[in-house]
Amino acid sequence: MSSSDLARVVGVRVWIARALRPRAFAATFGCALLTVLLFCGCGLGPGPTPGGVRLAVSEGFGAHVLGSSSSPHVEGQQTVMSLLQRNYDVKTRYGGGFVQSIDGHSGGTQAGEPVDWFYYVNGVEAPKGAAETNVGAGERIWWDLHNWGQTDSVPAVVGSYPEPFLNGIEGKRYPLREECSEPSGAACATVRKRLTALGVPVALAAVSSEEVQLTLRVVVGPYSALGDSLSVHDVAAGPRYSGVYARFSGSGGTLTLLDGAGRAVRTLGAGAGLVAATRYGEQAPVWLITGTNAAGVNLAADALSESELRNRFALALEPSGMAQPVPVAQP
Repeated sequence: MSSSDLARVVGVRVWIARALRPRAFAATFGCALLTVLLFCGCGLGPGPTPGGVRLAVSEGFGAHVLGSSSSPHVEGQQTVMSLLQRNYDVKTRYGGGFVQSIDGHSGGTQAGEPVDWFYYVNGVEAPKGAAETNVGAGERIWWDLHNWGQTDSVPAVVGSYPEPFLNGIEGKRYPLREECSEPSGAACATVRKRLTALGVPVALAAVSSEEVQLTLRVVVGPYSALGDSLSVHDVAAGPRYSGVYARFSGSGGTLTLLDGAGRAVRTLGAGAGLVAATRYGEQAPVWLITGTNAAGVNLAADALSESELRNRFALALEPSGMAQPVPVAQP
């Protein structure tokens, strides 16, 4: 397939995905459009208090953490919205379905760019409004205020690791498959060790171009060796297609890092790595442990840890081993 053909295919794919899935923050309008909010499930319901919930609030794609708690105040069954309101000063619009500000940090416009609040559950952009989504046991809820001028959808992020591998997505746990360009290589072994340490079974396979709806995939290898899966090629197409603010060259030999406005900040060559996640429609996310060559993939594999990935939308590794959050933070 030529690069122009691939671009057309990816473009159609993204158009369909966006048509089927509303913007994360726009979806919160759903309850407000009804005359009685209670009828769409916006209120609290009876039920047990979910345990092990974590709540984080940040801005600038995780660059500035405004609050983080491994034990937020939870009382009875909570929605994502009610959990936020119990723990922060929240102002809403559109009948309470849309978050306007958290502790005084407001959506709107910054430096001429649109910014708004988005939320993620276990590292996945939620398909419904916060007032319609119940909080499950062990879930990691993350709100972030960021620029959406480049894309209004970042479908998956790595900053809630070890989720979604432990508790899944929307209450569903998916089979986990590690796909490696070199199954006997060091990077593949490192990733497998980290994943099995979570206590979840991991199937090992060669890299596949198949998009698997009900399987969490972790794809390991140099970008040039990851085949022609659309989830892989989306990264080369930029954030409008993948939600990842980094772009590989066609050969995979360079990795360009972008800021939140989509501007190129730095281009890395041999030895650069990337840990990122993306998602197509309602399929399970695909995680990429990749790089410009084998050395970069090894750096990315070593970065697969909670301490390295916390509050990162994606993480690039410079050839020196220095970690660079992606998108690159603006001054």
